[in-house]
Amino acid sequence: MAHDGRVAGLLGLADMPRPSARPMIDRLHALGVNRVVMLTGDQRPAAEAIAAAVGVDEVHAAMMPDHKLEQIRVMRAEGLRVAMVGDGINDAPALAAADISIAMGASGSDIAIETADIALMTDDLGKIAEAMEISRATLANMRQNLVIAVLTVLGLLVGVYTGSIHMAGGMLVHQLSVLIVILNGMRLLRVPGAERQRTAIEQAAERVAA
Repeated sequence: MAHDGRVAGLLGLADMPRPSARPMIDRLHALGVNRVVMLTGDQRPAAEAIAAAVGVDEVHAAMMPDHKLEQIRVMRAEGLRVAMVGDGINDAPALAAADISIAMGASGSDIAIETADIALMTDDLGKIAEAMEISRATLANMRQNLVIAVLTVLGLLVGVYTGSIHMAGGMLVHQLSVLIVILNGMRLLRVPGAERQRTAIEQAAERVAA
């Protein structure tokens, strides 16, 4: 701004990262995600400033939708399992090409939400790492339950063929194994974020019912 031909003040405009961005990327690194990449249509100076502030490992700037799509294909060709997070129409092709696609549901465009495998119900980026933790815990729990079920069936078969287990005893062992599987599944409620997710789902269901 100028007054009587002399500089009276300066205005500076800059994109500000979301407060949850840096903690989310730190959590992803802690979970074993070694490469966090930014694909953006912004110019490189602005993109690099944001990347440095939040801890992004790699920046690709001034990208058109087809450039983002090609970058996803390149990373997959390198043997990487790629998760793409986006919220705009420009992100839709890249979301479709990724192994796992996540849309920011609260502010995302309809096409991004429809294309993505997962739609977050809020704009809290921390939910990305939270979803990853819950997914890993769920898969581990499923594998444990499968092992329990298979071992129980094999044990019952051996008992039947050797004559050491009869109908009543077999039913008791089977029901006990089912109870163990249920109790093991309930341990997922102790996973960080699982209780908040359940509460959010219940609240959403109540709003729909109302």
